[in-house]
Amino acid sequence: MIALAALDIAGTTVDEGGAVYRVLTSVVTDHGVPDVDVRPWMGADKREALAALTGDPDAVEDLHAEFVARLRAAYAEIPPVPLPGVPEALASMHSAGVRVVLTTGFDRTITDPLLDAVGWRVGEHLDAVVCASEVGGGRPRPDMIHRAMELTGVTDPAHVLAAGDTALDVRAGLAARAGIVAGVLTGAQTRAELEAEHPTHVLGGVRDIPSLLAGR
Repeated sequence: MIALAALDIAGTTVDEGGAVYRVLTSVVTDHGVPDVDVRPWMGADKREALAALTGDPDAVEDLHAEFVARLRAAYAEIPPVPLPGVPEALASMHSAGVRVVLTTGFDRTITDPLLDAVGWRVGEHLDAVVCASEVGGGRPRPDMIHRAMELTGVTDPAHVLAAGDTALDVRAGLAARAGIVAGVLTGAQTRAELEAEHPTHVLGGVRDIPSLLAGR
């Protein structure tokens, strides 16, 4: 029985129009790295991504501050919204006794305003939120999922569902030995890219999770 759903935010539960990767690309390009390919870093901790993409770890804090400023401006212009069917799916999982924790490569400077914008609150819609900057590291490491388990009292990874829209989300779920590792098609990467990582399931979106759980 699944007791915990650990879900990514951007592209998985929230539609933010792909702004995060456009902004990440612009920050790296403006730092002097042309023709950057951010796809391998989709879903990663943003400081780790900036360090790797620019090759300039000494500039990471300044780069991250610029990333945050630009992304918040993008969200102010076009506010993020829940993906279709996600609020209903979260409510359905809670009704079935499944705890819901969001995990993200954003830090709190982005995560808190983003969740405020969509109206989701811990203790009401969510059981917890875990940022990569608050644990040992971002995806593909399983640290955020492990922290979600700690926060919700779930000790057996077989009782965990991990879902996200990137290859790194899938790798993190597999590294955590989650009972269900689902790639979702609402975000950054294609079915082929997700299937190449061997998730247990590829779903149209988080909206499909209640039906998946009901059929187990």
